[in-house]
Amino acid sequence: MRTSIPGLFGLAVLLSTAAPAMAQDTAPPKAFTISGNAQLTSDYRFRGLTQSDEDPALQGSLTVTHESGFYVGTFASTIDDKVSLPGYGGAEVDLYAGYGKSFANGLGVDAGLLYYYYPDGASGAKTDFFEPYAALTYTIGPVSAKLGAAYAWSGQKGLIGKKDNIYGYLDLSAAIPSTPLTVKGHVGYSDGSLGFANLDPLDDSYIDWSIGVEGNGGPFRVGVSYVDTDVNKAFANTRGSDATVLGYIAFAF
Repeated sequence: MRTSIPGLFGLAVLLSTAAPAMAQDTAPPKAFTISGNAQLTSDYRFRGLTQSDEDPALQGSLTVTHESGFYVGTFASTIDDKVSLPGYGGAEVDLYAGYGKSFANGLGVDAGLLYYYYPDGASGAKTDFFEPYAALTYTIGPVSAKLGAAYAWSGQKGLIGKKDNIYGYLDLSAAIPSTPLTVKGHVGYSDGSLGFANLDPLDDSYIDWSIGVEGNGGPFRVGVSYVDTDVNKAFANTRGSDATVLGYIAFAF
């Protein structure tokens, strides 16, 4: 399951800055760090809405991070272009660049620019767009919180209507002591239509939320989540974006 793309950025920054003390004593840190992730999910949900018509999706990401905190990367996923994203083709490729930094007091910052690209969309289809994002994180012990926002301005070819889209969200996670399990929660609010999120022609704002648990074992992660929105159920059911329980397995490298 793709959480939010900024969530993947935060992981990349964490991996690049949290080198083992022993390694630091024996060799200087590398200027660049490469991190990646391969994942199979039972349903690709983005901001609560299915992008795969409630079918499984194969996903992957790759991020290159400089020791200064600047990074570039890409995320890719299979999608459905019949019901969920008509005319968008069978793949989504996101390109991103930004800056992230973690501080000793537990605070962290992350900001950048994301480009949604659909390489095999139908000829003449208006699909692609840019979206700047920013987030603040705070970690204390086993508990972490992230408050973030993303903004897609109107006039881009991949957006519907004349209204900008603003998305704000809060992510919370808590590791269960003496176990490999982490409980996760998310709530987000979207105002203004995105091309793939224009479910209700009378209301272009909605809330999405999820709660789940994830298990970690070395490079592997396995999780299950309940995902839902307050989108008008008549429209949500038509597009396959009603409430669901999804599972995923991921491998980080």
